[in-house]
Amino acid sequence: MGEKAGRRRPGPLAGLLVALVVAAGCLGGGLDQGEPEQPGPRRSGQPASPGADSTRADGTTSVAEFKQDFSDAVGIAERYWTDRFRESGKQFQPIRRVVPYTRSGEVSCGGEGLPRNNAVYCSAGDFIAYDVNWSVGAFRQVGDAFLFYLLGHEYAHGVQVRLGIRYNFTIQQELQADCMAGAYIGDNVRSGTLTLAEGDLDEFREGLLAVGDDPNQPWFAEGSHGTAEQRTDSFFRGYENSLDACGLG
Repeated sequence: MGEKAGRRRPGPLAGLLVALVVAAGCLGGGLDQGEPEQPGPRRSGQPASPGADSTRADGTTSVAEFKQDFSDAVGIAERYWTDRFRESGKQFQPIRRVVPYTRSGEVSCGGEGLPRNNAVYCSAGDFIAYDVNWSVGAFRQVGDAFLFYLLGHEYAHGVQVRLGIRYNFTIQQELQADCMAGAYIGDNVRSGTLTLAEGDLDEFREGLLAVGDDPNQPWFAEGSHGTAEQRTDSFFRGYENSLDACGLG
């Protein structure tokens, strides 16, 4: 996945969300109050360097590409939601900061340090925080589609806050964010801003089946994101039918 003008395409998407499960990353939630403590504030669209210049084993994904793709993903999300709000007669304020971190507890949300292998949106501070080493590792393994899904889902949580959407159960918030991430990607593919390789959607569907909650986890438990089928359905409803499918009205 990449921007239309000469952007490279990702590797197979089947491993995308499988890699996230292995890494124990959480693509949702993070709606607690809080401000980032460390590192210092960084404007959205300006992610920090991961601090290395090496490439992955096949030599096709450099840290410079990670930085560029991350910046592209944030910028496209900002433009997408600015346009959607403008269409409804509202003004959109982009998420204030995108904060990278490398150590457990380095960034705090609501007085709680964020763990490694994670990405969250924190509402009062209005920032997205992500473990940069985890993100670079997934990027090197599966390609830039990871970043667009990651940003799409977390940015959706920021939009939920701006719209005053708050559900009683985590699963409702998370499935809606999956739908919104699908709409963000699908609408940008249809507009030509992003490109997909042939077969990527089928591989993406296979990958989504790997990220559902444990079958024994109650749907009403704090932190529940939904079964594999629910998450897949939510994402592709948004991808195929845009935001009308996401219950924002």
